[in-house]
Amino acid sequence: VQLQASGGGLVQAGGSLTLSCAASGRIFRSIDMAWFRQAPGKEREFVAVVSRSGSTYYGDSVAGRFTISRDGAKNTVFLQMNSLRPEDTAVYFCAADPTGSYYATSYNYWGQGTEVTVSS
Repeated sequence: VQLQASGGGLVQAGGSLTLSCAASGRIFRSIDMAWFRQAPGKEREFVAVVSRSGSTYYGDSVAGRFTISRDGAKNTVFLQMNSLRPEDTAVYFCAADPTGSYYATSYNYWGQGTEVTVSS
């Protein structure tokens, strides 16, 4: 599986941004898709995951503000980010695995990352 993330950029606090991650290959429907983020000097942090069945789970810091979704026809997963805060500034990575979880180490496939900067 190859993953291509896009949609990052600069946004003011309180604004919104949507990230996309396009997956190649025919196994999109049988894999869990997730977003992680990594700020400078910090460990990679779980953001959200959408399972192959459509169940979603969020990290505590983004719950209620971010929404993860997937489009099987486009082999793409989205991360809608609302009410952005300066502390959301990070490089965002999409990840995929047949059995995803909250832990980055459980994912075998990673996109290249897209940078999000939230100004105060």
